[in-house]
Amino acid sequence: MDRAVIRDELRRGLLGGLALLALTLPPAEAFRPAAHFENAAGHASRALRRADFGATTPGPEARELADWIAGSNDNAGAVFAIVDKREATVFVFDAQARLRASSPALLGSARGDDSVAGIGKRPIALVRPEERTTPAGRFVAERGRNARGEDVVWVDYGAAVSMHRVLTTEPSERRLQRLASPSVDERRISYGCINLPVAFYEDHVAPAFAKPGGVVYVMPESRTIRQVFGAYDVQAAMR
Repeated sequence: MDRAVIRDELRRGLLGGLALLALTLPPAEAFRPAAHFENAAGHASRALRRADFGATTPGPEARELADWIAGSNDNAGAVFAIVDKREATVFVFDAQARLRASSPALLGSARGDDSVAGIGKRPIALVRPEERTTPAGRFVAERGRNARGEDVVWVDYGAAVSMHRVLTTEPSERRLQRLASPSVDERRISYGCINLPVAFYEDHVAPAFAKPGGVVYVMPESRTIRQVFGAYDVQAAMR
């Protein structure tokens, strides 16, 4: 069978599987993300390609990660987002690794890449400052609702980490001003969740992660992307 036919059949199978998943999942309020979408990279040879950032210039590690996702098809035909913790920036891509939009974000105030075990079951008032991390990793994400009944995109349900509209309930935290600040340090203020401008969340994030959801890659800050994701240099592979 022609390789192109095989590739098309594989893509249709993956998309059909995602559609079936969407039909059989419980309501978004009770959704608990699975560990992974299936990685299709090993099922068919395919030409290596790079992510399309358009006119946006990402940091070198975000570029390398996005290129690896595009070149390896690690997103398995799903939309995806990259959270660059070192730059406190979120990039949202379509399924073909074309950038839809990007935005500054507020992230966990504590440096580090791992959530404390059981932290998602604790009242937020009992989360200590050193525990307020945004965990690094690859997460299957979908829209749902938090304990306040607000719609969010769950990133790590077990750790109660989500992407959502910026919270302004505590004026002293100056979250809107922090989002507008060019200082990355100013944008480290949350308990671990990824706070986004309201318009960016509603126009780009929420629609992208409606059923059947997508993949969120949270870049590390204490390890490398190769250690966390197994990424490789696509440009070098193309050469």
